[in-house]
Amino acid sequence: MFRKFLLLQLAIVLSLPSFSQQQDSVQINQKLSFTKSQLYVPGILMASGLFTTVFFKDQVKFKIRDERNKQFPDFHTKLDNYLEYASLPIAYGLDAFGVKSKNDFPNRTAILIKGELFMYASVTLLKGVSHETRPDGTDRYSFPSGHAAQAFATATFLSEEYKDRLPWMPYAAYTMAGTTGLLRIANNRHYLGDVLFGAGFGYLSMKMAYWTHQYKWGKNKRKTTPVY
Repeated sequence: MFRKFLLLQLAIVLSLPSFSQQQDSVQINQKLSFTKSQLYVPGILMASGLFTTVFFKDQVKFKIRDERNKQFPDFHTKLDNYLEYASLPIAYGLDAFGVKSKNDFPNRTAILIKGELFMYASVTLLKGVSHETRPDGTDRYSFPSGHAAQAFATATFLSEEYKDRLPWMPYAAYTMAGTTGLLRIANNRHYLGDVLFGAGFGYLSMKMAYWTHQYKWGKNKRKTTPVY
């Protein structure tokens, strides 16, 4: 099922009429500059996650869990275990099919690794410190959601690499990431606050990797590539 999903995504991309032979001078390996406005999205998500976890337990946190248990108590899917990584094969797959990313292979891979390492280490630490019990009671590593953090980190990676050539890509990437978060709640593995905070933190982690990257390979290189 997951392979079919990825193949469908690539098929949609390759079938777009915008894949023409139009050429233009496109700057690659261009540093992403930090601006305060870029903190709004992760800040709102993380703050919302904290508030629903700490201050609105009865009104939001436990209420959503109780409704889930009442409406579809037997729901379970493993799709979220695969969907959290879906943006990565799409990002590298598009490049393999000739849809060039914003950064070349060495630079974008270095950015990805830095973002992933920071996200994973931080989320693991937060899980150990918060010691929050999962809604299904299986363990005490509920807050924040690692799946949501992973999904939004890789969605940000895919978005940053292709939003200039494929303006619709951020919508597709974050839809997959958002679906991952919803499935974690539907699977009774996380509360809403876990997912919101994880989503914001994953987004922020990958943005930080872009802001701090030094582009030691091919800095400010320019070449002629198709514009999609």
